Amino acid sequence: MINYSDLKKGVMVEIDGDIYQVTEYAPFRHAQRAAMAKVKFKNIKNGRNIEKTLQPGEKLMKVQLEGKTLQYLYRDGDLYCFMDVKNFEQLSLNGDLLGDNVNYLHENINIQLLSYKDVPVMAELPITVELVVEETGPAYKGDTAQSGTKPARMETGLEVKVPLFVANGDRIKIDTRTGEYLERAG
Repeated sequence: MINYSDLKKGVMVEIDGDIYQVTEYAPFRHAQRAAMAKVKFKNIKNGRNIEKTLQPGEKLMKVQLEGKTLQYLYRDGDLYCFMDVKNFEQLSLNGDLLGDNVNYLHENINIQLLSYKDVPVMAELPITVELVVEETGPAYKGDTAQSGTKPARMETGLEVKVPLFVANGDRIKIDTRTGEYLERAG
């Protein structure tokens, strides 16, 4: 159990049998009353948000997620096949569980699979990934200092805005949290 005052952004709790992640935590106090907190939660399974005002003494069930490292192998329809890097067992995950993360999956990338009571809950990618530009407009020499961008399609099908100097076949780094271009990979 966790006290409401110990909550912070990113903590996982169980509410009514579902797993929620704290997305916002704002303590407040009304005159002559005890401190309370307004907390926003996001349901891990369906993405719905709820907001609760928690009173002093309220406790929530903290969820301890177990993580294991998986290596991406290939896609088979709506299933994505991974291999556990410790025991080499293969595991297929549904595209719904992976969400938008499928846009960053390339062969041999490692992800963290978080599970609760042996049920996969969510997948975490590295903060940056390197992908190859499959299709974009022509590259222009000398445009490295300008802030102009153009659309580019990556090897995974992801669309990213890239600087004008990026050409087809270039390997670039992309931030998986924002989906933005970071730099050319060396």
